[in-house]
Amino acid sequence: MEINQGYEILKSVTFDNGRGFALGYDEAAPSPFVTWQFTETENGQRDYYWGHYHSNGQTAEKDFAKRIDDYKELFQVQERTGGREPAAYYRYYSTQRPVDLGTFPKPPGNAPVEIINFDERRMVEGGTIRAWGELAYLKPLTEKQMEDYELRPAPGNPDRAARPSITAQLKEAAHRSEAPKEPDKIKHNKSHEDR
Repeated sequence: MEINQGYEILKSVTFDNGRGFALGYDEAAPSPFVTWQFTETENGQRDYYWGHYHSNGQTAEKDFAKRIDDYKELFQVQERTGGREPAAYYRYYSTQRPVDLGTFPKPPGNAPVEIINFDERRMVEGGTIRAWGELAYLKPLTEKQMEDYELRPAPGNPDRAARPSITAQLKEAAHRSEAPKEPDKIKHNKSHEDR
C-alpha cells in the first residue's frame, strides 16, 4: 500500500512515457479524495504533483478517468502493461524558475515533447534536486544548452545511466591524487651521460 501526503493510493495508471495518474483517499483530510499526476523515476519511485482534491469519491473517479483520457489523447501514449520498459525520454529539471517562454532550449529537430510546471519549487528524484518544472526531450541536450538555461538532467536519462555519479568521480579523483608518485628517473640517471 502506497501513501502520499497521508493519502492511500487506491489505484493508478502509468503510461509508456513514465507518467501517470493516481487516485488517493484519506478519511481524515478536509477533502478526502485526490487525483494526482506523477512521474515515475527509473527506480520505480513516483513524484506526485498537480493534485485535484474532491469531497466525494464519485467526482474523484470521474476526474481520474478524465485526466487519463485527456492525457492519452494529448500525448498519444498508451497505458503500460506488465513488464514493458518506459520510453527512453531525456528529462531535465528547471531548477531556477517555472518553465515559460524563453526559459528552455528548442534545438532544431528536438523540441520538448512534454513540459510540466509544478505548483511550487519542490524536491524531485528522491529528494536530490529542487525544481520548478520538468521537460522531456526525445534526444539529449548538450552541456551548453543545459548550462545556458540552468537545467539539471535526470540521473536516469539514457545518456547518463552509463556515467559514474559525481560522488564516484570525486572519489576516483581523490584516489588518483593520493597514489604514490614514481621517483623522477632523470635525476637518478645522470651518471650515464658522464661516461
